[in-house]
Amino acid sequence: MMGTVFDIASWVLLTFGGLSVLIGGIGALRMPDLFTRMHAASVTDSLGAILVLTGVMLQAGLTLATIKLAAILLFLLLTSPTASNALATAAMLAGNKPGIDTTSNRSDAQ
Repeated sequence: MMGTVFDIASWVLLTFGGLSVLIGGIGALRMPDLFTRMHAASVTDSLGAILVLTGVMLQAGLTLATIKLAAILLFLLLTSPTASNALATAAMLAGNKPGIDTTSNRSDAQ
């Protein structure tokens, strides 16, 4: 009985984690500038990692693999936001200004 509960919880977490990563990928394609793309990708990347790795931990049970997955999750949660911040800072120093492109064709600008 408990095995079934863990399996269901695991698959729910894996599904929502996969959907989060998919939505982040679509957001990275659809957003108008570098900074909003980075925001869409980094937020959903962190959420997706948490959900997917937690789902895999539930599948693994209480083993050495679970401890390794927890270490990987901790590493990802520490490095992913740091890398996003470093990338945004580098873009700012290179002259990229945050903001929406106002030169695109808009129906209300006519």
